[in-house]
Amino acid sequence: MKAAISWRCCDATSCRAAGAAALRQSLVAQHGVERVKSVGCLRLCGQGPLAAADHEDGRVELFGGVAAERQLDPEHPFFTLQRSVVLERCGLVDPGCLDDALAQGAYAALAACRQLPPKAVVEELERSGLRGRGGAGYPTGRKWQLVAAQPGSSKVVVCNADEGDPGAFMDRAVLEGDPHRLLEGMAIAAHAVGASEGFIYVRAEYPLAIERLRRAIAAAEARGLRAGLPCSCASVPGPTCAARKRPCCIR
Repeated sequence: MKAAISWRCCDATSCRAAGAAALRQSLVAQHGVERVKSVGCLRLCGQGPLAAADHEDGRVELFGGVAAERQLDPEHPFFTLQRSVVLERCGLVDPGCLDDALAQGAYAALAACRQLPPKAVVEELERSGLRGRGGAGYPTGRKWQLVAAQPGSSKVVVCNADEGDPGAFMDRAVLEGDPHRLLEGMAIAAHAVGASEGFIYVRAEYPLAIERLRRAIAAAEARGLRAGLPCSCASVPGPTCAARKRPCCIR
């Protein structure tokens, strides 16, 4: 394989099942641990385990197989016809490293939104034309506007990461590959609608996603980024949430 300045090794569930641990060990043995980074999904799961070699001139080489024996084409239409939005940092950022996430733009949007009144955030979302991905395509800005307009001081942000449809794994890819994106999105929603707490429901069949979400929340709290973030709970019992005095699966 050609020399590269760094390597990104997929450590998502699909590649783990295909032998990602052995691939990472091989890359570390050849190039040193400081040049090999674990990342989320690199997309072409059927060719896993996957690794990407990043070169100084900006070239990226993609390899598959436990010994990275198969060179794949990053210019294949499978990649070039896609435009990653939610998953834009997935496969680039180390999901277990807050500094890496911050260096690649995590929480920048939240900081910008907190400089605006909640109404302005909702209006901006309405102008964006963003719609829900659940099937109905309901305008997200309109939904947030309705929530913000409801009377009462107690509002809650709920994230449904159950992903019960057969063959649907987008939520898992986000949680495993870029968990801080989810926390930032919930915090923006909380600011916009006036929510004081939130819940994340994650299915028990996603242990790696839950593990990384817990670590992301702990890292954000330790760095002081949790101020204003909603309290997060999910489907697997965990330590007691000090704020609510009851089991909370994420914290």
